[in-house]
Amino acid sequence: MSPVEVSVVIPVYNEEDGLQALFDRLYPAMDGLGCRYEVIFVNDGSRDRSAQILASQFHKRPDTTRVVLFNGNFGQHMAILAGFEHTRGKIVITLDADLQNPPEEIPRLVATMREGHDYVGTIRRERNDTAFRRIASRAMNRLRERITRIKMTDQGCMLRAYDRNVVDTINACREVNTFIPALAYTFSSNPVEIVVEHEERHAGESKYSLFQLIRLNFDLVTGFSIVPLQWFSAIGTLLSLASAGLVAVLLIRRFVLGAEVQGVFTLLAFNFFLVGIMLFGIGLLGEYIGRIYQEVRNRPRYRIQAVLEGTPEQQKATEVPCAQ
Repeated sequence: MSPVEVSVVIPVYNEEDGLQALFDRLYPAMDGLGCRYEVIFVNDGSRDRSAQILASQFHKRPDTTRVVLFNGNFGQHMAILAGFEHTRGKIVITLDADLQNPPEEIPRLVATMREGHDYVGTIRRERNDTAFRRIASRAMNRLRERITRIKMTDQGCMLRAYDRNVVDTINACREVNTFIPALAYTFSSNPVEIVVEHEERHAGESKYSLFQLIRLNFDLVTGFSIVPLQWFSAIGTLLSLASAGLVAVLLIRRFVLGAEVQGVFTLLAFNFFLVGIMLFGIGLLGEYIGRIYQEVRNRPRYRIQAVLEGTPEQQKATEVPCAQ
């Protein structure tokens, strides 16, 4: 039997209404590749019938389908990492389950990988999101790129392709907080981006609120760069010099003009500004310390309840106590 060439990893969280539509479009697209493939669904602790639907699909297509079941909700990127650890393909594709990224685009990613690239990112041609979300996403992307030097035009699009060596390197990392596309970019030697279509969500609602998107970008910045700390060091130095200059000016005015009471409210406003800067800096420092704390605890990143895999003759559910 020929080895698996393409693996598709799909995290699933409360997607019962859209899974059948995903199956109806995904498997024909994969069958058209003309090579051996596998689809790995990772159920991220869904509270609806997603796990049952995935199990049913596994029994229908056990030759190409594997299902990883979490016993709780550990997040999209932890689900993808768990999927990576169960892949066997030379090319690994990540795809969201909401059908906003068409499965029909997968052959284009595979063809681009076969040209010699080890990482293929994607850019959504026409985003079917609200104007506010598009503007906020664009601003966050540019800020992240300036800070981390990681060039991803559209970081929110999870339809991406990775070479086996890049996936193995990611699997060797044991980070608790990470952003997989950025991590892959740092390990790739010949990355490229292509434009793909973007559709409206087939069913359900987005699992990312505005706060979660901001949090994701903050995690990305603090996880891949210490530039924010360096910026605050520079700001602190400049404010110290400015404060010294202000003290000198006030002393001169005191000796020349005598005691004054004007400018009290200006000084109060300036003090509040400084206090705000200091509190923000302390919070930023706490973010880095918190990341260190989470890493040194060395707790399992997720817990797998079962893995559905096998052939029609040997269908099994492999119990896994935990995964580091």
